[in-house]
Amino acid sequence: MLHTWFECKVKYIKTDENTGKEKKVTEPYLVDAVSFTEAESRIHEEMQAMIRGEFQVTNIRKADYSDLFPNFAGDRWYKCKVSHLSIDENAGKEKKVNSQMLVMADNVKDAYDNLMQGLSDMVVDFEVISITESPLMDVFPYEADGAFSQQKEETENTEVEETE
Repeated sequence: MLHTWFECKVKYIKTDENTGKEKKVTEPYLVDAVSFTEAESRIHEEMQAMIRGEFQVTNIRKADYSDLFPNFAGDRWYKCKVSHLSIDENAGKEKKVNSQMLVMADNVKDAYDNLMQGLSDMVVDFEVISITESPLMDVFPYEADGAFSQQKEETENTEVEETE
């Protein structure tokens, strides 16, 4: 399925878990939507369930991610730049194509491993150019059947049971 990703920045007052003090923060979230209007609607819906009090969507921009590899055991999103060669049939030349992908993991090594596992069925040779931690707080893909959030919930419930 083809996704159109929008990065939405949300400003709200957050209570610091360590000090208990409130501070204003602006955090980025990623939403799968067909238009800017739908992205704004979806981020409002998601944030109302997560944030107590008022919040403001301060910016929405298209994000160019070709693929997303969730691993709900991970706790951060990593931005991966992958390159492969493509042949331009009109010019008869090879050209380098770069793709941005998101991988969920605990650290850079896990991100690399999860990326390699996700790309294991790729038929062309590719090169991982970079892996950097993303500032994204969460990702909200479109779910016709709720599969993404159900899988995420099951993983979180398993982790809670393991720590008790």
